[in-house]
Order: sequence, then C-alpha cells, then structure tokens
Amino acid sequence: MTNAPAPGTGNAADRPVVLYACVHNAGRSVAAKVLTEHYAAGAVEVRSAGSAPGSSVNAQIAAVLAERGLTTDAEVPTLLTAQVVGAVDVVVTMGCGETCPFVAGKRYLDWVIDDPADQGLDTVRRIVDEIDGRVRALLDELGVARH
Repeated sequence: MTNAPAPGTGNAADRPVVLYACVHNAGRSVAAKVLTEHYAAGAVEVRSAGSAPGSSVNAQIAAVLAERGLTTDAEVPTLLTAQVVGAVDVVVTMGCGETCPFVAGKRYLDWVIDDPADQGLDTVRRIVDEIDGRVRALLDELGVARH
C-alpha cells in the first residue's frame, strides 16, 4: 500500500482522488461519496462504483441522507473497473471483496460495514452514522479541512 498524496493548493489536479466501492454502488459507497463531497467541499475529488451496479440508489440511504440535508439526486450506480481504480489515489472498499480490481500503487482501505439493502430506517441510520465517522476520519488523515 502507498500513501495518498497530501491535499493540494486548490488546483483540481492537486486534490486527492478517493473512490468508494461496494457491490451495487447503491448504498454504502453512495453515502460515503455524498458525505465526503459535503465535508470536503471540493478539496477532494470523489467517485463511487460497484462490482455489480444496481439500477438506482437505495431509497433508505437517500432518505437518511435527505434527513441530513444531503441529496443523492446526481448519483447513478456505476461499474467498477480497473480503469476506474487506476485513476484514483485511495480506494475504499465496502463488501466487494475479491471482485474489486487491484491496481498496484493504489492505497486500499477495507471498511467492514453492514449492507443497508433490505434494512429498516433505524439500521440504515446507524450504517450512515458509521460511514460518516469513517469519512471524517479519512479526511482528517488526508489533511483535508472539513466544512
């Protein structure tokens, strides 16, 4: 594993690029992406993808993020490929295991987080809370000021 670059000086090319990956790119990875975009306020380029993308964002995830004033309207499940991984600095996996492509020289983190699929709203809130804490910790580790 390698370390991600330090955050830049505001130029788009200097920003660390973080990819969140899960199986369907409909729940955990979407929540992590939206929360990262919210907290980093442009200081990090954020992407998400899935090894077997679903057809839409998990409605419970969308509802919990909406409770926080955040939207998933722009999110569309995307296929996780080696090319997608190759274009980022940090890859955070959440349950895609062996199906996540490995690209040498990238920093990988594996977050073991429950799958929100078919879960009740209270469970999904707990899952989003856990993702929120991990996102904030990652931004701190990357030296990105949170907003």
